[in-house]
Amino acid sequence: MMNINEIMKLLPHRYPMLLVDRILEIEEKKITGIKNVSANEQFFQGHFPGAPVMPGVLIVEAMAQCAAVLFLRDIEDRDKKLFLFGGVDKARFRKPVIPGDQLILECEVLQRRANTVKVKGVARVGDVIVAEAELLSVMVDRP
Repeated sequence: MMNINEIMKLLPHRYPMLLVDRILEIEEKKITGIKNVSANEQFFQGHFPGAPVMPGVLIVEAMAQCAAVLFLRDIEDRDKKLFLFGGVDKARFRKPVIPGDQLILECEVLQRRANTVKVKGVARVGDVIVAEAELLSVMVDRP
């Protein structure tokens, strides 16, 4: 539904911190995206060299970026706004993510208020849940 060029129009992130490659589906309160995990990722150079594992914090960041696409697409002055983490709850990492994996990122809105949103994020490789968390984001004016 959205390719990397369309995602980059919504998110301020750029390589190496842009962690969503494609959006597959967008509904009113749910989004599904993809992160292709490559052996060329910079973090693999220092995160368990010889047995590379994607850092859990980057999996959570990928889920948050996917969720941000859901909300930023509806904001007219999005170039003047940022979505920042407000909190992470109930984070669980169930299986390692390694080079060659394709993360399927699913985020569903749990609660939305004026400038805050809470989502449930789930990351899968195939049908296997590798990570999940509840993410609280706050929309602020860009400095």
